[in-house]
Parts: sequence; C-alpha cells; structure tokens
Amino acid sequence: MTRILGISGSIRAASFNTALLNALPALAPEGTTIEVFKGIDELPHFNEDLEADVPASVVRLREAVRSADGIVISTPEYNRSVPGVLKNALDWASRPYGQSSWFGKPVAVLSASPGAQGGIRAQEELRSQLRNLGAYVVHGPEIAVPEVHTRLSVDEQARATLTDPATAGMATFLLNALEDAVRANTGGTHTKSLGAWMASLAG
Repeated sequence: MTRILGISGSIRAASFNTALLNALPALAPEGTTIEVFKGIDELPHFNEDLEADVPASVVRLREAVRSADGIVISTPEYNRSVPGVLKNALDWASRPYGQSSWFGKPVAVLSASPGAQGGIRAQEELRSQLRNLGAYVVHGPEIAVPEVHTRLSVDEQARATLTDPATAGMATFLLNALEDAVRANTGGTHTKSLGAWMASLAG
C-alpha cells in the first residue's frame, strides 16, 4: 500500500484545488491511497522563536509529510506566486535545520485556476521551492488546469470528479509517475550525495 498525502494551497471552503485533490483517488494506481491534509490554516506564521516549543499544528504537519510515501500538491496562483499559507507550510515542514520533512520526498505538483493559464507561474515557483528543500519533484505531465470550473464537477456530498478526459488522463500518468518514484526510492537516490554531506557536517 502506497500512502500519498495531498496538500492544497487554498484554504477556501469551496477551493477548486482541494476539489482537484479529492478527485485524484479515482485515478490513482491500485493500492495507492490519497488523503488530503486538513489544517494548514491552523499553522502560525513561521517564527524561529516558536521552535523551542513547537506548536501542535506544526508537529502534525511534519509527521504527516514525514510518514507519507509521497506527496501531491495542488496550488492556485496568487499575484503570480504561491499563496502565503502554502509557503508557510513548506517552511515549517523544512525545519528544524538538517531535519527537513521534504528531504528526499517524492512530490507531484499540479495547479488549477478559473483563469486561462491554470496557475502555471505559481506551479513553476512551487517546483523551484521544493527542489531547494531537497524534495524530488516527479517528472510527468505538467498539469496546470485552466478554467477549472468547467473541468471539475463537485456533487452535493462534496465528491469531486474530473470531467475533462484529457486532464484526467494526464493526472493518471502523473500519479503513476509518483507511484514509480516511491517504489524505486528515486527521492532517496536523488538526495544521497547531499544527505551524506549533511551527515558529515553533523559529525
């Protein structure tokens, strides 16, 4: 069983990006589960002073990222960048120094927007940030969903379905790529040299 953690960059109740994540389990490989994390809006603003007594919400995020086999993140675009709430979550889970929960973790990235470009600029920035944190960003179809409200259906029970066959097909390929990276431990191989160097600094 492969456990994937979904993280949405939007905390809006009717978020398209959260709905997109909720639509992914139906497209995932057999034996893969996807659970969407709830609570990034409960994280305090990152403040190194808080690390002496780490808030419970931060501990929960770090443990969720660390225990997952892989991560899938879907983000909207705010002012040509990722939302502050998502950047805050990335920062908290990267601490303490030398113990980043992102290190070597396979991550698949998507973006979605009601606009015409699908949040692609935010997605590009998110990919760069994840690489800087030592995560392995999975290669696969680059999924930036434009006019997402026309490609996604959400019923009264909040069950989401990707109604656009092309987008659903790309998502299937991306999830298979994430599964392959988990099984092959691509993230661990990707960060092996950097990990050895960091261990040498620790003595």
